[in-house]
Amino acid sequence: MGKIQKLKVKDLEISLTKVKDEDYICLTDMIKAKDGDFFVSDWLRNMNTLDYLAAWENLNNADFNYGEFAVIRSESGGNRYKISVKEWVNRTNSIGITAKTGRYGGTYAHVDIAFNFGMWISPEFQLYVVTEYKRLKEIENNQLNLEWDVRRLMSKINYGLHTDAVQKHIIPKSTIPKQDQWIEYANEADLLNVALYGYTAKQWKESNPNHALEGKNMRDFSSITDLLIMSNLEALNAELIKNDAPKTFRFQYLQKLALEQRNQFDKVDIIKSIKRKDETTYVESGKLTPEEVEEETKKDILDANRKNLADFKKKLGKGLEDNSSDKE
Repeated sequence: MGKIQKLKVKDLEISLTKVKDEDYICLTDMIKAKDGDFFVSDWLRNMNTLDYLAAWENLNNADFNYGEFAVIRSESGGNRYKISVKEWVNRTNSIGITAKTGRYGGTYAHVDIAFNFGMWISPEFQLYVVTEYKRLKEIENNQLNLEWDVRRLMSKINYGLHTDAVQKHIIPKSTIPKQDQWIEYANEADLLNVALYGYTAKQWKESNPNHALEGKNMRDFSSITDLLIMSNLEALNAELIKNDAPKTFRFQYLQKLALEQRNQFDKVDIIKSIKRKDETTYVESGKLTPEEVEEETKKDILDANRKNLADFKKKLGKGLEDNSSDKE
């Protein structure tokens, strides 16, 4: 199971987690809303419940054991009949309901099934659960949309500045044959990779051969914080290159800056610090085109970059003088 989140329905906290990328809600938490001494097994003894579960498994589980289900259904309905969640799962090979042990232990069910369970508790409670779940997913989707948009921007902003600086200030001085001058770009990219991640692109590919075969690189697995720091490093390294700063100094300066920025970013919610519309929405992307969303997000990132560059330029002269003895 994945990370535990919490749905807050009135005064009740209900755990939500991921099982194979699908959302599962804790029935053990939900049943606390039902008046009286009830258990999940009381819900399972209901013939309508069994028919619903079988229908869900039919749509989502090719390995569901219909033979055992038929036996269970034929036995249900009696006043003395009961079946536990564990027995249901073991006999039918169900995937819609599962049990979790440990701190957040209990019976969890796929959201489709959990909503059905909520209706058994009460129609009003079920509507509260659905509303809270939708609210949580809306926030999550807005965050993901923004992160995706920032990733797009990171591939554009400052990368061009960096490669342009290499082309104009390093390539003309390079002793590498013209057909191999791409190595200069790779070397500068790896200077940033080592400053931020601690390893080169080649080392990452050797450690992640399956991802490398899929055409992925380390930045595909970077956090939004990593991407923001890398964007700043690209801009600052471009300035250092233009000022003929030695590579040794550039690496030491950028490595120090990467650590300082990470410490600062760790203190804030980076999503909220970029764009916050209200308590639940960071970018209202539903009514905007991708281009408009990009413009909204770009304003904040460009402002941050301008400030970082301004601060850097104030320190640049003194920094270069103090490190003038550094060599390539």
